[in-house]
Amino acid sequence: MVLEGNPEVGSPRTSDLRRPGTQGSCVLSSPGEDAQPGEEPIKYGELIVLGYNGCLASGDKGRRRSRLALSRRPHANGVKPDVMHHISTPLVSKALSNRGQHSISYTLSRSHSVIVEYTHDSDTDMFQIGRSTENMIDFVVTDTSPGGGAAEGPSAQSTISRYACRILCDRRPPYTARIYAAGFDASSNIFLGERAAKWRTPDGLMDGLTTNGVLVMHPAGGFSEDSAPGVWREISVCGNVYTLRDSRSAQQRGKLVENESNVLQDGSLIDLCGATLLWRTPAGLLRAPTLKQLEAQRQEANAARPQCPVGLSTLAFPSPARGRTAPDKQQPWVYVRCGHVHGYHGWGCRRERGPQERECPLCRLVGPYVPLWLGQEAGLCLDPGPPSHAFAPCGHVCSEKTARYWAQTPLPHGTHAFHAACPFCGAWLTGEHGCVRLIFQGPLD
Repeated sequence: MVLEGNPEVGSPRTSDLRRPGTQGSCVLSSPGEDAQPGEEPIKYGELIVLGYNGCLASGDKGRRRSRLALSRRPHANGVKPDVMHHISTPLVSKALSNRGQHSISYTLSRSHSVIVEYTHDSDTDMFQIGRSTENMIDFVVTDTSPGGGAAEGPSAQSTISRYACRILCDRRPPYTARIYAAGFDASSNIFLGERAAKWRTPDGLMDGLTTNGVLVMHPAGGFSEDSAPGVWREISVCGNVYTLRDSRSAQQRGKLVENESNVLQDGSLIDLCGATLLWRTPAGLLRAPTLKQLEAQRQEANAARPQCPVGLSTLAFPSPARGRTAPDKQQPWVYVRCGHVHGYHGWGCRRERGPQERECPLCRLVGPYVPLWLGQEAGLCLDPGPPSHAFAPCGHVCSEKTARYWAQTPLPHGTHAFHAACPFCGAWLTGEHGCVRLIFQGPLD
């Protein structure tokens, strides 16, 4: 065995790990070691899973939820690279048998592996994300299906890794958060097998990609009213940034993007090949609408007493406490091609085009006719604007700028496809613009 001490391995662009023996559950309310009794812990940011309108269908429970805050832990659990070993395969199991030693194993051939060991880093906290329900995973994420359906239980067909990625947060201002592909298993190890994409970097270090990859997109202009979608990149195990592979699991890596980093920004999207997460910073969340503001907007919209232009019945958005069940009698419905809002009616069906295809009685356009539901996940909204637009064809309602941003944001799907989707339910968007301006009729009196 050859032991190499490499001082360059500790670069911030390389992997960071957690302290041996610490549990992985997130600190949501326990004060950090610098906080005074009764003070809230310092929040690094929040992760929001796209496709859930504020809560999992079965309810948020423990580490399995639609939204999770990452806060400073009572004690640092970060780990940073220490030394690199070149070893023969028979010695691999022995070298990795110590559960108190975090490491990444790169299998180059049947007779040659490289193992990078890590040591405790008192300056960072680590949070792990993946499909596994083991203790080292802080945020349990399962596959989200288009249209709001979700495989919330274990699935043999899941494409999300059990140990998908990890986020390292600096414990001191400005509390920078960095993302890395792959998380550490119950033995505190990451294994990149012989078939995994891996390589030696120009400075003599090792790096690699996971099977289905971890993709990140940073929005241009931040996550605000002036935001525009950025470019999707792939993050390596050591936190370097690469262009996308030809397909999700291709052996050949993309090109290194030297002028970009793995630092998460407000509005950064993280795709785990089966679920997409949105990162919000504390400063960004202060600009986002609150649940009280969303409720005030709902009450204001209902106070205007919009009416069905044909049945002349008064329409009203249901309370979010009622949940998304069957539409009630006052539920507003919309023709998603034209945006005309009606109450429910049974006429105008075009059965030759499908059960949801109706002809609008006002403009005669034929298209889906669906109930309207208010978007209730405030962290997905770019601004606190009025609920004036609906996504097509699902009917989720939000502000104009929020609707237009998500309608032009391609989200990864499968091995090489991208689709714009409703952030509240995950339904693929259709039509020319993916959303429509709502046209309400006020009361005749």
